[in-house]
Amino acid sequence: MLRELGFSVLDADSLAHKLTEPGQPAYDDVVREFGPSVLDRDNRIDRAKLSAVVFNDRAKLDRLNAIVHPRVAEVVVRQFENWQRSGMRDAAFVEAALLIEAGIHKSLDGLVVAWCTPEQQLERLTGRGLSEAEARRRIAAQLPVEEKLRLATEKNRLLRLSRRNAPSSRGPRRKAPRAQAAR
Repeated sequence: MLRELGFSVLDADSLAHKLTEPGQPAYDDVVREFGPSVLDRDNRIDRAKLSAVVFNDRAKLDRLNAIVHPRVAEVVVRQFENWQRSGMRDAAFVEAALLIEAGIHKSLDGLVVAWCTPEQQLERLTGRGLSEAEARRRIAAQLPVEEKLRLATEKNRLLRLSRRNAPSSRGPRRKAPRAQAAR
């Protein structure tokens, strides 16, 4: 929705995927930590294989996060610095499920938490192809929504929109203080 309104949005999940591609900063560390069993036949990290390893062992998930999160945070901070140097004054956002867990929120001016009920969260994850057990493990790996809401500058409850009442136009660009969004 923020992109549709014309705001710049950094997708932390996409950044993490790029940073773990062969030749990128986190790739060698991930392979060294989790071994060649997480690679596909082209020697790229197979997300499904890596997820199966880390979402079944909290210590391994913590090790993966220790490799990836600082690098994502560095890219985010660098991008905001670039925007500031270029004179951009519009609000910009970071979309990240683990924004608080990664500590990225401390580097930004605000925190917008977009949240939904646990039932909706489970439905969204199973809708992306995860089994219910996998979805529950991923939800358990995140900070509870209540804790995220305590840290929020702004809160936005996600409601299910039908095509009929979903926003259809880009709308005007708005000036606002820089903030960030977490899913």
